[in-house]
Amino acid sequence: MPGYKGHLVGGVLTGGAVLGGLFWTGTYVPEMPQLAVLGALVLLGSLFPDVDTDSKGQHIFYLTLAVLDFALIVQGYYKWAAVLGFAAMFPAIGPHRGWTHTWWAMLAVPLPLVLLPVWLYGATPRAMAPFYGAAVLGYFSHLMIDRKWS
Repeated sequence: MPGYKGHLVGGVLTGGAVLGGLFWTGTYVPEMPQLAVLGALVLLGSLFPDVDTDSKGQHIFYLTLAVLDFALIVQGYYKWAAVLGFAAMFPAIGPHRGWTHTWWAMLAVPLPLVLLPVWLYGATPRAMAPFYGAAVLGYFSHLMIDRKWS
């Protein structure tokens, strides 16, 4: 099985191909800051299925979450920080290559990227859809590389 580098490369290639295609056709052309967030979500999505085991990918993923959680606390977004901290515990439930390596998890795990901004801040689902899509795309690349579909 590929390690974290293989999954990051898979995420970059998959995300680059899809975002490049959308950009080239004029279907979706994000601004640079949004493009950076989308790229980060693809990469985090490509690492997520393996955060249930001690790995370099797990360390990168949780370091990123810790930095984000700290930034949310410093900026006073305590609800977001609490939700992020709570959600970060879910991968510990179940064995490696358990629920984190399923198609339904690929669709369900990124849902808070849409639901929470809609619920907490009144964002529209349409505005949040690209972020959800980027995370699902990264997750998809991981499952395809592992050839794991439960």
